[in-house]
Amino acid sequence: MTRATTVRAVLAAAVLLVSVLITLTMSPRLGLDLQGGTRMVLQAKDSATAKADRESTDRTLEVLRRRIDSLGVAEPTLTRSGEDRIIVELPDVQDPRKAAEVIGRTAQLSFHAVRGPGTEQERGKAAGLSLPDEEGRLLALGQARLTGAGVKDAGASFDAQQGAGWTVALDFHKDAGREWTRLTGEAACHPAQDERRRVAIVLDDRVISSPQVAPSVGCNVGLPSGSTQITGSFGADEARDLALLIKGGALPLPVEIVEQRTVGPTLGAAAIDASARAALIGAAATALFITFVYRLFGALAATALAAYGVISYAALVALGVTLTLPGLAGFVLAIGMAVDANVLVFERAREEYAQRSGRPLRSAMTAGFRNAWSAVADSNVTTLIAAGLLFFLGSGPVKGFGVTLAIGVLASMFSALVIARALTEIASRSRFVGDYRGVNGIARPGRVRTWLARRDPQLFRCPRRWLLISTVLIAVAGLGIVVRGVDLGVEFTGGRLVEYSTSRPVDVETARTVLAGAGFGDAEVTTAGAGDLSVRTGDLDNHEEHALRAALAEEGGDTTKVRDELIGPSLGDELRRNALIALAVAVLVQLAYLAVRFRWTFALASVAALVHDVILLVGAFAWLGRTVDGIFLAALLTVIGYSVNDSVVVFDRVRELWAKARRESVTTIANRAVLQTVPRTVNTGMGALFILAALAVLGGDSLEDFALALLIGICVGTYSSVLTAVPVALTLEKRAKTPPPARKRASGRTSGAGARRRDPLDNGARV
Repeated sequence: MTRATTVRAVLAAAVLLVSVLITLTMSPRLGLDLQGGTRMVLQAKDSATAKADRESTDRTLEVLRRRIDSLGVAEPTLTRSGEDRIIVELPDVQDPRKAAEVIGRTAQLSFHAVRGPGTEQERGKAAGLSLPDEEGRLLALGQARLTGAGVKDAGASFDAQQGAGWTVALDFHKDAGREWTRLTGEAACHPAQDERRRVAIVLDDRVISSPQVAPSVGCNVGLPSGSTQITGSFGADEARDLALLIKGGALPLPVEIVEQRTVGPTLGAAAIDASARAALIGAAATALFITFVYRLFGALAATALAAYGVISYAALVALGVTLTLPGLAGFVLAIGMAVDANVLVFERAREEYAQRSGRPLRSAMTAGFRNAWSAVADSNVTTLIAAGLLFFLGSGPVKGFGVTLAIGVLASMFSALVIARALTEIASRSRFVGDYRGVNGIARPGRVRTWLARRDPQLFRCPRRWLLISTVLIAVAGLGIVVRGVDLGVEFTGGRLVEYSTSRPVDVETARTVLAGAGFGDAEVTTAGAGDLSVRTGDLDNHEEHALRAALAEEGGDTTKVRDELIGPSLGDELRRNALIALAVAVLVQLAYLAVRFRWTFALASVAALVHDVILLVGAFAWLGRTVDGIFLAALLTVIGYSVNDSVVVFDRVRELWAKARRESVTTIANRAVLQTVPRTVNTGMGALFILAALAVLGGDSLEDFALALLIGICVGTYSSVLTAVPVALTLEKRAKTPPPARKRASGRTSGAGARRRDPLDNGARV
């Protein structure tokens, strides 16, 4: 083995060992649909500055969402109930009391000048306030000069140098920072040890810190914004919680926890088992397919994919990502899509082997990895850009999807470029593997490539024909959205939450089956309290509620309604707005990246194909009458990533071929590039379709819509990356005045026709 192969093998073994250790010793955090969790009902109350109405309660809900995200609780569900109640569902919360304490605090932070020692008579006066400091001595405080709304950022840190222990550092917004400087500058005009030289920081009518302004600070000079620290004998957890509360923002309304209980999983054990079986069957079918196509090297790639599954799962567990059923399905789907990098490498190796007959197998494999690198890198970088922006700009389930997507991309690259490469390099050095074409799977061109080479179809002789077809498809999809309408789920529209008590116990799976048979297929069922059933559904009038109760009574006997509430959407306006902003920014950044790496025409064509796929997928669900909910949102984000990935691979080949033949027409080059990448597209798509078909057929009702959305999306994305993106690029190129791309310079050689990087395994000798 070469030194590089040895390094890859050792690195792969080390990462796999750590991943297996994490998998065996750490338990995953399961979502509310898999394990259940804590449900709290919060009652918003009027304050001196705001009334507890629908609008202020919605603002309070979004602040709570930011707090829960900061606490590390992934995939929470928050809905407004009626005008002034908020239902919070927290999956896998180990200490509900602590979560309730942090969530329920109002976090009204204010900064006051100290007027001197306080008196009992001044408590509660409007003109001033007397509160005890950290040591219990009363301080007379002036009116609030700053509130928590002026704080830009807050973080907990341990101050070991000055012995202050755990502190909370504050950074103010611009205007608030100037006011903080004035406040501390006025305090600095008083002598040291004078009470008036102190500044009081008050949280929820309690002085948590009242530090003296340092003697080094001059009168009317004050402290700059970034140098503020709250001290107060905090422990590590107290300091972190305080920083999270301040950063999350103050609640517009005070809230009171009126109910707290543990709820069962949304999905029954039967649904989870069925989905797990479907995932295993689909993954096994993908491994068998890739082994059938690429023989020994396909089997090695399947082994690398199994390693990918272990590594990515270990990363999800180690980072504490909450696993929900759609998240797990997306994780399994990523196994099917992770085969893409291996397919790219193998197809490039086949080309190298066919172009130079008699070339050593290991040399062809090395060239395959080298030539496929740019397509693998660009397609994964664009996906990582989207994942990062969804994480930083999104919230709730969108943020969680960004984390899962980023982990999957990094793990798949490691699997393909380190593990699979080490295995194939070791195998390619075997004389037996190199001599027998039927064994290695690389020495033969493949049936799809052979058929295309024989037929040589001219796909882009008239590119406007394909654009017309795409336009008609978009018009049909748009007509479905307008005529049939989009059936938004409870997460987007809100609905009704009804809780029933039955005389005979009814498990979740049975209740769901009964309700689906009665026409309530979109109902979400959980256990609540001592055997009660909680049913969440869309708009439900009293007649329909009576029918729902009667359906449950057939299975559960006497059925009594315990609670009946109207609830608001869990995907609230702010969350949806943040998701759209994150998605728009991600598309713009991808557009800029592709324009720099490729050409602006290719970048616009990729985005056009992406928009085409989104419209067609939403339109298909409108025509089919399927519900567009949070699960559909996850599927849509996956399709967007797949679409951009596919387009990048095609345009990477167009760029490469055009740089080698700059005098040829771009139409001829594009046709050749598409024909060369079709085998990769077919094999990658088949790998994903095996898993999706298994999830759709065997995964049960819980994953049927998810699998259907991805099946449609991958088919549409495969079509658009070739027959929408390329025709758009060709149309734009006719009007562009940009010269063809320059050929890449090889190290130590010019970029002329004979400049080609010599393979490190080729000694240059020729006979």
